[in-house]
Formats: sequence, structure tokens, C-alpha cells
Amino acid sequence: NMFYTCGPNEAMVVSGFCRSPPLMIAGGRVFIIPCVQQIQRISLNTLTLNVKSDKVYTRHGVPISVTGIAQMKIQGQNKQMLAAACQMFMGKSEAEIAQIALETLEGHQRAIIAHLTVEEIYKDRKKFSEQVFKVASSDLVNMGISVVSYTLKDVHDDQDYLHSLGKGRTAQVQKDARIGEAENKRDAVIREAHAMQEKISAQYKNEIDMAKAQRDYELKKAAYDIEVNTKRAESEMAYQLQVAKTKQCIESEKMQVQVVERAQQIMLQEQEITRKEKELEAKVKKPAEAERYRLEKLAEAERLKLIMEAEAEAESIRVKGEAEAFAVEAKGRAEAEQMVKKAEAFKEYKEGAMVDMLLEKLPLMAEEISRPLCEAKKVTMVSSGGGDVGVAKLSGEVLDIMTQLPEALEKMTGVNISQVTRHKIHHKNPGLIKSFLK
Repeated sequence: NMFYTCGPNEAMVVSGFCRSPPLMIAGGRVFIIPCVQQIQRISLNTLTLNVKSDKVYTRHGVPISVTGIAQMKIQGQNKQMLAAACQMFMGKSEAEIAQIALETLEGHQRAIIAHLTVEEIYKDRKKFSEQVFKVASSDLVNMGISVVSYTLKDVHDDQDYLHSLGKGRTAQVQKDARIGEAENKRDAVIREAHAMQEKISAQYKNEIDMAKAQRDYELKKAAYDIEVNTKRAESEMAYQLQVAKTKQCIESEKMQVQVVERAQQIMLQEQEITRKEKELEAKVKKPAEAERYRLEKLAEAERLKLIMEAEAEAESIRVKGEAEAFAVEAKGRAEAEQMVKKAEAFKEYKEGAMVDMLLEKLPLMAEEISRPLCEAKKVTMVSSGGGDVGVAKLSGEVLDIMTQLPEALEKMTGVNISQVTRHKIHHKNPGLIKSFLK
């Protein structure tokens, strides 16, 4: 037979040819090659251990004996824990595996007892069990064993320490019982008084509730009466209001009729106004437009007439301007020729020509000197007693100014008029003396 099977409470380990590392199967079957491969089995049953720790000294030095019940097994579903268990317990029986686990668990139990007091162990067994379970689980898991449960079964001592604790507790319980009995009697009396008080209070409350009910009845009845009267008044007011609304509707309809009549009258008036406007347009507007057209045509003819007259006048002014321009041009040409001749004469006479020109301007200079006196409207003269007074004085002033002219002309032109002989001037230009005499 080369096929091997195992139940759910055991595991098979196959080693040998082509099985490195070994194959571990929990609750299954496997094919084995004879002679070259080997199969071994390990139990996965739950182990129940009775963990006893006799006369272990607690933290305060009190010896006690503790008995605990632990449930543990090799974990077959966890491959790492199964491999560790195979390495530790392969080839060992269940008794041997249980003894190893028991010794380990008992050591942890003794260590935890040594760190606690008797009161802590006795009063809080759940806390003690949790501590043992926690410490043992962390250590046994390295062996592939998992602690399913741990429970503290018994705690006793040989020094009657726990009995003494029980006496104190018993006395406390008896005292609490006596106190509780007294308190119960007191509470009974108090509750009886409270019951009587509640009875009286309930009676008063019932009377108050009856009074309140009567009051509420009266108030509600009054409220209902007010509501009924209000509804009756509202009904009467609604009737009067409806009558007023009906009258208002009738008046509104009358007003609508008047508005329609007024609109008809306005429409008739508008039609009459339109008729009169058309009549006025036929009688007045059309003749006025004809007259306006006639006047516009007359104005247009008058405008054309004025334009033609203006154009004729402009043509006349242009011709006249051209004639005047020709005359000015001829005059300028003559004056230019005269100036040329004077320039030639000046070149010929030199100083005599210059004297001739100055003598021509002397009368103008005398006129300009005497112009202020001629334009004066009134002259007031005041005499100090010596000298002439009157027109002769003014004429003398003018002559004095004239006598100063030759000196001023000499300074301006460099020609001394007094040194030019009359004969020479008369010989060269006889008209010069006549011009001066003028």
C-alpha cells in the first residue's frame, strides 16, 4: 500500500527522497514511495492538564497551593507551528508531550503567584487566569502548542489565612445584615409615612383636579359662548358686507355704463372733429398751399433776377478793376520813368540836386510844424510884461524853428545850403527857386 491517510486529529510528516523539507499533512492522504521515503505521525488531540503548584510563597510571604486546569493542543492548521511541534515532539507519545507542556505551564503559574498577593489571587481569579494564559501562550507557541484555555480551579493554604479572611468577611456580612435590617425597618416607617402623605396629596390633588376641571369647563363654555357670539356677529356683518358689496357692484355697473356712454360721446366728438378738419382742409388749407406755391415761384424768380444782377455787377467791377489796374500800371510806369530821370539828374547835379530835393520838402516841413497850431481851437497866452504877444509871437516861433532847419540838414546830409550860390543853383536848375518860393 503506497497511499496513506490520517484523520483530522493527527498529522503526517513525509521525509526522504524528493521531500526536503519534509511534507506535513494534517487530516489528509499522501503517496509514499517505499524504501526511499518515510512517514511519521503526530497527534493533534487536545491535552487536558491539571496544573498544581503546592506551597508557593506569594509576594507577602504567605504559602498557598493553587490548582489550575489548562486545555492545549498542537496547532495543525498553522504550518510554522506544526513544523516547530514536529521538530520538538516527533516520536514522542501524548503523555510525554503533556508532561513537557505541564512542566512549562506549572513554572509560569508559580512565577505569577510569586508576584501577586493572596488577596489578589483569591478575589480576582479572572485576572490571575488571564495573566497565566498570556505568559504561557507566548512561551508554548514557540513549541508549536497553543493554549486553548486556562482556568483557576482551587486556592487553599495550610495556615488558615484564607479562613481568617473569610471570618472578617463573615463578620462584615453579619454587620451589614444587621444594618440592613435596621435600615429596612426605618425605610418601612418612612415609606408608610410617605404613603400616608401621598394619600393625602392624592386626595388634595383630586380635589384640585376637580376644581381645575370645573374651571376649565367654565372657561371653555365662556370661550364657546364668545365663539358662538363672534360667529353670529360675523354672520350679521357678513350679510351687511355682502349688501354693501352688492350695492357697490351695482354702482360699479352704473359707472361702467356711464363710461361706455362717455366713450361713445368722445368717439362722436372725434368723428365730428375729423369731419371739421377735412372741411377746413378743403376750404382753407388747399387754397393756402396754392398761394404758398405761387409765392415760392415768385420768390424763386426774384432770386434768379438778383443772382443775374449780381453777376452783371461783378462783371462790371471786374472790368472796372482791370481798367484801374491798367491805369495804375501806366502811372507807376510813368513815375518810374520820372524817378529814373530824377536819378540821372541827381547824378548830374549831385549837391545841387540834393539841395533841390530838400528845398522841395521845406514847405511840407513848415506845414507839419505849423499843423498843431492850426488844429488848436483855443490858445491862451500870458505875458510877463516884456516881448511880443499874439499871432506875431506864434509866427516868430515857427520862423525860429525854420531857421534851425539848415543846420539840422547839414548834420544829416553834410551839405551846407548857405554855401551853395544862387547863381549856380539858378544856372543848373531855374525851377528850384520857384519851388522854394512856393
